[in-house]
Amino acid sequence: MTNHASNPARRVVVTGLGIVSPLGQNACDTWNALVEARSGTRRITLFDPAGFDSQVAGEVPDFDPAAYMDRKVARRADRATQFAFVAADEALAQSGFRPAPDDGSEVAVIVGTAIGGITTLSAEFETLYTKGPGRVSPFLMPMMLADMTSGQLSIRIGARGVNYCLVSACASGADSIGEAANIIRRGDAEVALAGGTEAPITPIVVAGFASSKALTTANDDPARASRPFDARRDGFVLAEGAAVLVLESEEHARARGATILAELAGYGATSDAYHITQPDERGEGAARAMQMALRQAGLQPDEIDYLNAHGTSTPMNDRLETLAIKRVFGEYAYDLPISSSKSMTGHLLGAAGAVEAAICVLALQKQIIPPTANYEVPDPDCDLDYVPNVARPARLEAVMTNSLGFGGHNSSLIFRTYRAAP
Repeated sequence: MTNHASNPARRVVVTGLGIVSPLGQNACDTWNALVEARSGTRRITLFDPAGFDSQVAGEVPDFDPAAYMDRKVARRADRATQFAFVAADEALAQSGFRPAPDDGSEVAVIVGTAIGGITTLSAEFETLYTKGPGRVSPFLMPMMLADMTSGQLSIRIGARGVNYCLVSACASGADSIGEAANIIRRGDAEVALAGGTEAPITPIVVAGFASSKALTTANDDPARASRPFDARRDGFVLAEGAAVLVLESEEHARARGATILAELAGYGATSDAYHITQPDERGEGAARAMQMALRQAGLQPDEIDYLNAHGTSTPMNDRLETLAIKRVFGEYAYDLPISSSKSMTGHLLGAAGAVEAAICVLALQKQIIPPTANYEVPDPDCDLDYVPNVARPARLEAVMTNSLGFGGHNSSLIFRTYRAAP
């Protein structure tokens, strides 16, 4: 392993990305649906939702793991891990990178999740109650563990560097990307697969979120159920999927002639230290995360050309995130294009920040801002430019994405167009 001194100025770049989402099983299909403002929300099919307050979700349609991996591998991997395998394979293929067969010691894998293998755990509880303890799968424990996605992914590709799962609720995916960049900056890896994955659409999760009044009850109109920043928003749409980015040190990427998609220029993470589920009423924690990311990127607020908001479609989040944006950007907040991709993907919990990070990289590549779908009735407390309903061509040099989570977690990432130093 190359021994690098810790260097905060060491540049980290993105050379590949992969997405599995309710809008498609690859980045291209997901992006095309986003710019067309198509919704991935439908009535739940993974179980019978009759009797549940919320009966809609963002499921990955027609997902067949056997189309992507050996059936034996698929049987021993939770649905969340399967999603991550597909996203990672796409990201690696785009990057053109594979660890050397005999040495992957400079390759890290950091994949976050909020809930882990809840699909497997739920199914095995059913087995325990209906068939007895002797019928519980011997693979239950490794399949349900939150870290098993990163562990299995490292085995799958031969990555022998830093390997762990980061759990910070709905900020997990963003934090995984930010911390992976820090690992590269301090010289502990040259390459990192970083992102998030989630497969939470199970009866217990839907019932739990519904009991806390976090989910939408717009069951009669699934495609319009997620409506961030709209005055009629009533809760988020639970969703599943994954996204993985290939991050590299600039030196490593350039030495192998990789196509660089973007630079990961800034990362900030804070805690509200306020409430287990509610954001800080002043938006102070989220504001500090954005300010930290700006400082690390060496950018002024008015140099951000687009902000991909956390934008969950809950009454409280959207109002307080808007307040936090105003704290950071001042008057420029009214000129800053902001959108929430959750209006179309739903809320992928621990994978949300990773999916939205990938969307930001795609926005830089395509020079298009995806819209906030279903924005129809303005809310006086949410009075910024949310790019309503129609994608917008724009000159984008630097973009920010926010991720906020239960427990008071706040994370912000900044991506910018890569330009080599003169």
